[in-house]
Amino acid sequence: MNHEESRPLLAEDETERRAETSTYLDNVKNGKLYLATFAAVLGPLSFGFVLGFSSPAIPDLQRIPDPRLRLTTEEASWFGSIVTIGAGVGGLLGGWIVDKIGRKLSLMFCALPFIFGFTVIVAAQNHWMLYVGRVLTGLASGVTSLVVPLYISETSHERVRGTMGSCVQLMVVTGIMGAYIAGLFMDWGWLAITCSIPPTLMLVFMCFMPETPRYLLAQGKRREAEEALRFLRGADTPVEWECARIETVPQYEEGSLSLDDLKDPGVYKPLGVGIMMMLLQQFTGINAIMFYAETIFEQAHFKNSSVATVAVGAIQVIFTAAAALIMDRAGRKVLLILSGVAMCVSEVAFGTYFKLSAEKHSNSSLFSTLVETQNTVSDASHADFTWLALTSMGVFIAGFAIGWGPIPWLVMSEIFPSRVRGLGSAVCVLTNWSCAFIVTKTFHNLVDLITSAGTFWMFSCLCALNVFFTIFFVPETKGKTLEQIQAQFTGRTSR
Repeated sequence: MNHEESRPLLAEDETERRAETSTYLDNVKNGKLYLATFAAVLGPLSFGFVLGFSSPAIPDLQRIPDPRLRLTTEEASWFGSIVTIGAGVGGLLGGWIVDKIGRKLSLMFCALPFIFGFTVIVAAQNHWMLYVGRVLTGLASGVTSLVVPLYISETSHERVRGTMGSCVQLMVVTGIMGAYIAGLFMDWGWLAITCSIPPTLMLVFMCFMPETPRYLLAQGKRREAEEALRFLRGADTPVEWECARIETVPQYEEGSLSLDDLKDPGVYKPLGVGIMMMLLQQFTGINAIMFYAETIFEQAHFKNSSVATVAVGAIQVIFTAAAALIMDRAGRKVLLILSGVAMCVSEVAFGTYFKLSAEKHSNSSLFSTLVETQNTVSDASHADFTWLALTSMGVFIAGFAIGWGPIPWLVMSEIFPSRVRGLGSAVCVLTNWSCAFIVTKTFHNLVDLITSAGTFWMFSCLCALNVFFTIFFVPETKGKTLEQIQAQFTGRTSR
C-alpha cells in the first residue's frame, strides 16, 4: 500500500478511536472519582496551611512571654524559610517512595510528618523543636507536591483531568487563605492544632480509596487495576476496554530505568519541558510580588495588613478556581499564554510604579525605597501612584493563578511515561523548590544592584520568555489520554 492510500485509512482509524472513546466516556460515572480526588487534595490543603502558618504565627511567637520560645527577627526568618529545606528533601524522597510503595500508600505516608510536625510545634519547649516541626511539615509538603498530581492524573480520564489536576493548586491557595483567616482568631498553638486537621482527614479518607490503575498495571496487577477502575468509573462501565487501551503502550513493559533511557525522546523531551516549566514558574517573580504586598496595602491606607493578606489569598482562590473550571475547555497552552502576558504587563507597570515613586530619591536600596516611598504617599506635593501598584499586584496575582500557578504541576503529572514518572516528577519538584530558594535569597541583592524597578522589569522579560516557551515547546494535553500525550514526544501513535 502506498503512502497516499494509507492516509484515508489512518484518518478512518482515528475517527473510529475517537468514537469508541466517546462512547466509553459517556457511560462513565464520576462520583467516586470526585471522592478520590477530594481525599487526595486534602494533601495540598495541608501544604497550604503549612505555607500560611508562619505569617500569623511569627508575630505571636515574637511577642510570647516565654523566653525559650520567643523568636528574634533572625530566628523568625529561619522559622519561615526552613520549610523549603524539608520540602526539597521531601521532593526527592517522594520520587523514590512513589514508585516503591505506590501512589496511595505514599499519600498515607506523607500525612504522618504533617501530623507529627504540627504536634512537635504545639509541644515545643525551645526553638529547636519549633524548627524540627517546620522541617517535618516541609518534608510532608515536598512529598505531597509530587504525589498528589500523579495520583489525580492517573485516576482521572481525559474529559476531567485538567479540572481535577487544577484542584491541587486551588487547595494550596485555599489552605494559605484558611491559615490567614484562622490566624485572625487563634494564637499560634491553636492554629497549629487546626492545621493538623486536614492531613488527619486525608489519612482516614485515603484508607478507602484505590491505588491508581496505571500503577497497578505497571506492577502486572491487571485484576486489581480493573477493580480500581470499576470503583472510579462506575460498576457498570466496561473498564476492560480502558485497561486494554493503557496496556497497548510500551511504557508498561517491565524493566528499570537506565542511562540509555535518557537518549529516548519519550524521556528527555518531557523532562526538559517539566524542568523548564518549574524554573520559569519561579522566575515569574511571584515571591517578589508577595514580598511587597503588605507594604503596598499600608501605602493604600489599609490599616489592618492581616485582613489585606486575606484579600490577596481570596484573589488567588477565586482565579485558581476559575482556571479549574475552564481548564478542560480552554486548554493548557491558551491559559499559560494569557497568564504570561498578564504577568508581563503587570510587572512592567509595577516596575514603573517603583521608578516613579523613587525618582526623587538617590538611594535605590530596597528598604530605603520602601520607607521613602511610604513617606512620599503622605506628601501632598508628590503624585500618588498607589493605584498603579494595587492594580498591578491584582492583575499579576490573577494572571499567575489562572495559568503559571496550577498548570506546571498539572503538566508535570501528565507528560512522563509510567516507569519514569516518579523520578521525572522528583527532578521537577526539586527544580521548583531550588529556584524558589534562589529567587528568595537573591532578591535583596538584585534590588540593590539594579533597583526595585529594574528587578521587576527583569521579571517581566522572563514572563515574556514564558510565553515564547509555551508557544514553541509546551504540548497541548487537553482531551488526550496520558498515553497519547507520551506518544506526542516519541512520534508513535496511541489509542
